[in-house]
Amino acid sequence: MDQARRRLESERERTLAHLASLSNDYAGVVAASRDSNADDEHDPEGATIAFERSQIGALVRQAQQRLEEIVAAVDRVEAGTYGTCETCGGAIGEARLEVRPTAATCIRCAEAATRR
Repeated sequence: MDQARRRLESERERTLAHLASLSNDYAGVVAASRDSNADDEHDPEGATIAFERSQIGALVRQAQQRLEEIVAAVDRVEAGTYGTCETCGGAIGEARLEVRPTAATCIRCAEAATRR
């Protein structure tokens, strides 16, 4: 479990760094639009500015969701259920956890969920 905890901490640090970078990018886009005389509805470049803000906002939400997944995985480590599929109760393969440390389901159950 120490390895899982280290893996999750590393993932958390990467995600926090990514979130900080996205926040800086967002602030830059907002500052650039504030410095220009762009009107999103009437300026041909306005749609691009709005699109960039929207894209960065979506990436921020994804990073925040990723942090929530990491917190949930750490909670599973502490509860002693990390590596156990939340759907079938079977083991989540080590290879899956190495690639996706926040996985809460085994591959079989994850594939079944995507077919629904």
